[in-house]
Amino acid sequence: MNIEKIKSEKSMRELLEFGIINVDKPSGPTSFNVSDFVRKELSNLGVRKTSHFGTLDPKVTGVLPVALNRACKLTGFFLGEDKEYIGVMTIHEETDADRIRKAIEERFTGKISQLPPKKSRVKRVEREREIKRFDILEVNEKSVLFHAEVQGGTYIRKLVSDLGDYLGCGAHMLELRRVRAGIFKENDPKFPSISLYELQKAAEEYKNGNESKLRGIIIPGEIVSELYPVVEIKKDNLRNISTGKPILKRDLVNKKDSELFDRDDIVCIFCLGKFIEMARIVRENETFSRPEFVFGIEKF
Repeated sequence: MNIEKIKSEKSMRELLEFGIINVDKPSGPTSFNVSDFVRKELSNLGVRKTSHFGTLDPKVTGVLPVALNRACKLTGFFLGEDKEYIGVMTIHEETDADRIRKAIEERFTGKISQLPPKKSRVKRVEREREIKRFDILEVNEKSVLFHAEVQGGTYIRKLVSDLGDYLGCGAHMLELRRVRAGIFKENDPKFPSISLYELQKAAEEYKNGNESKLRGIIIPGEIVSELYPVVEIKKDNLRNISTGKPILKRDLVNKKDSELFDRDDIVCIFCLGKFIEMARIVRENETFSRPEFVFGIEKF
């Protein structure tokens, strides 16, 4: 799907109703605080609720996508995506870079088992996580600059602590910045992360009659189609589908789509270029899929 084209064809009301803002979270507030700040700043413009895609610790900065209104229903479809970080750890004894890199290669690359930290809100059971990249960029005495790319749900602070334990000298995280959360990036040329101050200024300008800045920072919810395959349906049965009815094989524009997906695959359903729903493939007789989230239509 051409997201920029979809965005250009939407009104500001439509963008605010089903949009996402790629926020550059500052150090200090919680992720919930940031999400709530966005809601309050845009409440006069029709934003009733917001939801962030993946918690960052208060001291951690960087990419924090925040969904607006009905785009909040997309949260679960984004949470498991890979994350990327730049950080500084402190090793409790001076250790050369080669020794640290060797420890990472031996124990902290690929699939690992990780026990969530004691202060986490999830049950403390070991979970398998994939470390796709854990590079040591620079070592200056006890300070170590690193770059990590990990599976969603990986605790970087715990990763650093476990590395220190494996080295036998201890380590803790000093600074951390998330530079990517799935398809949302810090320096994306189309949708870069924006500060809370930039959001405030854009909202003020919108209230004064200039929508260009606010329009520029809102990402259409249809960007979810960059993560999941798109299936086009016919207009014929759209009214029933928009009320939550399952999609039948005869509703598909391309009949071959009925054979392309496995049971339980998630797909984006579009009709004539408009987003209709997120659906789960069931492949039960003539039923192709059942809805996970129905956006529906106001007018078609």
